[in-house]
Amino acid sequence: MSKNIHDLLVRKLESMGTVSPEARDCVSELHGEVRSIAAGEDVVSDGDKPTHCVIVLSGFLCRYKLLAAGTRQILSFHQAGDLPDLQSLFLKTMDHSVGALVDSDLVLIPHRVMLNIVTRCPDLGHLLWRDTLIDAAIFREWMIGIGRRNAYTRIAHLLCELIVRMRSVRLQDGLRYDLPITQSDIGDALGLSNVHVSRTLRDLEGDELLEYRKGVITVRDWDGLKEAGEFDLTYLHLGPEAARLVENGDVSAEAGC
Repeated sequence: MSKNIHDLLVRKLESMGTVSPEARDCVSELHGEVRSIAAGEDVVSDGDKPTHCVIVLSGFLCRYKLLAAGTRQILSFHQAGDLPDLQSLFLKTMDHSVGALVDSDLVLIPHRVMLNIVTRCPDLGHLLWRDTLIDAAIFREWMIGIGRRNAYTRIAHLLCELIVRMRSVRLQDGLRYDLPITQSDIGDALGLSNVHVSRTLRDLEGDELLEYRKGVITVRDWDGLKEAGEFDLTYLHLGPEAARLVENGDVSAEAGC
């Protein structure tokens, strides 16, 4: 496996806490098949019994569930460095699907390899356990959003979350963010119609908080966007290095991505 995926995974782990030298060494031992999948293709499907964990090398994935009527509920978004199906190590049958929103590259780590390494390296195992707990914290925040926030606040909050997550692992920085999700994806994540999402994005633009153009978000007023989304990043439980990156990054003036 390329050094790039090891670097991405270490960045992901650093976003959650301190990565010990032992954990870094164990990450360097991870290996698996590199696979490319097309936009709209599932990595793993509801009901599957996977034998691998996935690490996202590039692209953008979502965790989702299809309802009987054919409608889709997106449960989470996943970027480079994420492990969206880590729970398959212990929950043998998938109760949801993981699919690509854009063409994406993945690394498939056999369960036996992952289990062997985390058994030998408790430091790495603890960080991966922390990752699953942070996933649960994000689910709770999304539930609050869908249940109690209006569309304006809901969309602003989601965009703040995605921006902070990208910044915390050094994928992007500055004012302009390549965010390959459509208005339909936003609606399926937040329980909103396409029309409602479109109107709300126009409202956010009208308030000079952002611009949304073909999967690119340009932040105009970061503090204003956080206020609009009632965004408090505590639930992301960032590690000290990631918190420094988010705090010191420049989203208030022109900066390169």
